Amino acid sequence: MSDQWIEWAKKLQSIAQAGLTFSKDEYDLERYQQLRDLSAEIMSEHTDYPLNKIKDFFANDKGYQTPKLDVRGVVFKEDKILMVKERLDNRWSLPGGFCDIGLSASENIVKEIKEESGFNVNPTKLLALLHMNKHPHPPQPFDYYKIFIQCEITGGKAKSGLETNEVKFFEQNLLPPLSTRRNTQSQINMLFEFLTDRNKPAIFD
Repeated sequence: MSDQWIEWAKKLQSIAQAGLTFSKDEYDLERYQQLRDLSAEIMSEHTDYPLNKIKDFFANDKGYQTPKLDVRGVVFKEDKILMVKERLDNRWSLPGGFCDIGLSASENIVKEIKEESGFNVNPTKLLALLHMNKHPHPPQPFDYYKIFIQCEITGGKAKSGLETNEVKFFEQNLLPPLSTRRNTQSQINMLFEFLTDRNKPAIFD
């Protein structure tokens, strides 16, 4: 039931933000602001995000609301997958993060992998485009599309970055504790399918 409340809160936030963007009537703007505040309270009640942080998220988001984009790099080496240990939660994820304005998805992942793992890579294949809500991630205030791009190492060496403190390759059956905000066990298993089947088509939901 908590997940349903989160979905309702996201829809309320989307309606409120559209109203704040396009409405010209001062009374309607006040009502849409109240609606956004209410959605933030619901979200805070059903997630581990504090109310003030959620309000900051919502207040800084302008224009018509669309899903945010999170890109993740998939790098295999000797039947193992590259992962980095996140400083925020001391758990492991595929290198990546939010897409930056002005960069393509492939340019973003090259940058993220270099910053978080130390490796230079060349993007080779789009593996998956997934909607976060359809996978067992912890609840979050916003909707995300997750982009998984396979890359091959062209240079560099393993080196942690500002947001990471370890860099390692893992076998599928020996995965470390995962940062489930960023990637899930089922997603990692799905990605290993591309290692065994080179002709597997991209996955989307």
